Amino acid sequence: MACLGGALGLRCTTRALLVTHSRRPAWLALGSAAIGSGIWTMHFVAMMGFRIEGAPIHYDQPITYASLGLAIVMVGVGLFIVGYRGATGTALFTGGTITGLGVASMHYLGMAGMRFDGRFAYSTATVAASVVIAVVAATAALWAAGRVRGLLWSVGASLVMGLAVTGMHYTGMAALDVHLHSASAGAAGGPPASVLVPMLIGPLAFLLLAGAVMMFDPLMVMGGPAQAPVEDKPGVPAAAVASHLAGTSRLHPGRRPAAHPRQHVSRAPQNR
Repeated sequence: MACLGGALGLRCTTRALLVTHSRRPAWLALGSAAIGSGIWTMHFVAMMGFRIEGAPIHYDQPITYASLGLAIVMVGVGLFIVGYRGATGTALFTGGTITGLGVASMHYLGMAGMRFDGRFAYSTATVAASVVIAVVAATAALWAAGRVRGLLWSVGASLVMGLAVTGMHYTGMAALDVHLHSASAGAAGGPPASVLVPMLIGPLAFLLLAGAVMMFDPLMVMGGPAQAPVEDKPGVPAAAVASHLAGTSRLHPGRRPAAHPRQHVSRAPQNR
């Protein structure tokens, strides 16, 4: 799920750098929703395998869905920064940091939505390590989205992002200690599938829909640029490049430039 969401999101980000200014927000929004849905779905698929001996687990649905919204919003902020400022320098660092913090925030807010007869305690050092993993992975993925154009390279970048996000998840789980208020022998230790599966249907359906939408765009599949100058300068709006090229072409409309009449006027006194 993490790799699928990363693949769709990174291809959307790459595509956003190749279109005009007016169409760019739509691709970036689709990419942020795909990445956010992918990592959120990965988190709760993994949590279906989480057990606490002697304590049934339930989920606070408002907090759980809030974690999905937080992931999409923070990932979206990072993608928009890179999409409009370019995948280099300060913009890349800022966008990658915000995106990574969004991944980590989604994880820990989702954990805060768990309800059982006890409480969680975390190791600060391990939590910090999980956040660093998320930030580094997000920065590397955004760099790849701004630089890589080929399909195979993009698939490789999405695999790296998916593995890193999953690594962040299990690093965060390794930081976890469970303290039960009371243990009841024989009680179920995990959430029933009927609790989590309905919550996963929506994001899964969205990922399938996003994949179908992108498959109708040949540039999404082949990874080819719409214009060469945009490929060399990720983050530069295509409309600006197009207007510059149009302005250059207007200098040669089949007649002499406007500067020549001024030269003719300057020579007029000499001809008298």
